[in-house]
Amino acid sequence: MSLKVAVVGLGGIGNTHAGVYMKREDCELVAVCDIVQERTDKAAEKYGCPGFYTIAEMLASGIQIDAVSVCSAGVENGGDHYKPTMEILAAGIPVLGEKPISNNITHAEEMVALAKEKNLRYGINLNHRFTPAALRGKEWINEGRLGELNIINMTMWINNPNESSPWFHVRALHPHSLDVMRYFGGDVDKVQAFFKRGPKADGPDGKRDCWSNMQVNLLFKNGIIGHLTGSYDAGGSYGLETLEVVGSEGRFVLLDACEHLTFYPRRSRQTETYDYLGGMMGFGETFPSRIGKWVEQNIAGDSPDEIDASGAAALHVQKIIEAIITSWETGTVVTV
Repeated sequence: MSLKVAVVGLGGIGNTHAGVYMKREDCELVAVCDIVQERTDKAAEKYGCPGFYTIAEMLASGIQIDAVSVCSAGVENGGDHYKPTMEILAAGIPVLGEKPISNNITHAEEMVALAKEKNLRYGINLNHRFTPAALRGKEWINEGRLGELNIINMTMWINNPNESSPWFHVRALHPHSLDVMRYFGGDVDKVQAFFKRGPKADGPDGKRDCWSNMQVNLLFKNGIIGHLTGSYDAGGSYGLETLEVVGSEGRFVLLDACEHLTFYPRRSRQTETYDYLGGMMGFGETFPSRIGKWVEQNIAGDSPDEIDASGAAALHVQKIIEAIITSWETGTVVTV
């Protein structure tokens, strides 16, 4: 079976999705769509498929579409996902959305509810954990190799000058980090957050407009305790991310999503290190991995409840993020 797919939103990420689909033998890119006509025309020519300027035109074209990537942007990178996603789901077509699902929790809830009502597969491109190294770590946990899990620590940071909103950093970047933490630790119960604005020469009081650094304490519902460090004032030799999962019998550390994984047994000094598991050499390869899983689950006819990194999971992440913001604003520990 060849999955007939369309891509809505043709910025950098949308073209990344389209490029992944074009390289897969089990996919056919049948349509592209963007409200910016120049983007649509350029993509239609590049990928050799029809281009549309509205969702309504695309749906009325009669083209068979089995699944759609919604890669629109908007405020805090998630403000424009709602309208196209609702239109496509209403037409009975599965959607792979970009993160964040939406920073408007009501909109996110409506998208998840409509997908459930229509019994449609709805996933989000939370790609950081779609790596052979993360899968190996998950296997160690399931096998009991770490013992009882006690602590999960996550650091994710990049150099990003975006100042479009005070909360751009936490809302645009940390759906990824919190999804990774939930993948290993489950649902989060409570959060306590602290923020700091980084330096900016021409900013107010010499500081950035965006809350660009944060530290968050987390209590998971199963009793695991966690910590998240995030920054938009980092990068370079700092790396992209570090994950540490600590159990009663061992711990593992995963560097830069897929590059280096080390297991440390509690009662021995004989560690194990795996570099570039599965041949995945860098973060850019997580896009084909995650999108590929979406394609495979659609072709296999997996039920909506089985979708990895589902819309429902992404909604849980966004609720954690809003609780983090509330914690800082109120100076309290907040229940998610």
